[in-house]
Amino acid sequence: KANKYTFVWRKTVERNRAKLMDKIRVLLEQVDEAIAQENSVKDTPVEFSPAMLSDIVNELKDALEHAPEPNGKEEKKTRRQKEKQIKELESHRDKLMEYDNHLDILGGRNSYSKTDHDATFMRMKEDAMKNGQTKPGYNLQIGTENQFITDFGLFPNPTDTLTLIPFFTSFLHRYDRLPGIGVADSGYGSEENYRFMQENGIEAFVKYNFFHKEQRPRYAPNPFH
Repeated sequence: KANKYTFVWRKTVERNRAKLMDKIRVLLEQVDEAIAQENSVKDTPVEFSPAMLSDIVNELKDALEHAPEPNGKEEKKTRRQKEKQIKELESHRDKLMEYDNHLDILGGRNSYSKTDHDATFMRMKEDAMKNGQTKPGYNLQIGTENQFITDFGLFPNPTDTLTLIPFFTSFLHRYDRLPGIGVADSGYGSEENYRFMQENGIEAFVKYNFFHKEQRPRYAPNPFH
């Protein structure tokens, strides 16, 4: 169900949520002097939640219902202003709920598709002109031995480097042991992965990204690497 126009980006959600939080603080300071004083006393501003805003909205509505009927023009104007502020606060609460829901679905990812929450936006290598496009997809890992599939797993991260250890852990849960030999391409080569295989007695046949570059005659070794 995922398509390329249904993206939700973590950075955008976090940026918009921070802006919304500032709007909420300004509005609450206008609505209630006690809240304004409470915010000014604290070193760090209060981090409002949708539940907190719902309680404040209910209190404000209750106070407005039990207030005497306005008589003069100014009193009527003040009441209308309070009603408008309550509606605005309700709108901010609903938006905050939406942003929090986005962050819950994102988990540790940087993006997801609105129509398929399991899909993460990844740069694909499918263009004949070598133009990588960011599209919703999944990182499918398959382990084999003698062409028989021994294990599989779906991962939300686009790079293979971060999948090797969780994939070996999946193998361990399935068979109650780790494989004796690990064969993978250079996309899996990292210091962390080599350390994991060494510590768990897995004989590694896994190149790293610069392996072939280092075999060239012109290659000058960098002692800092």
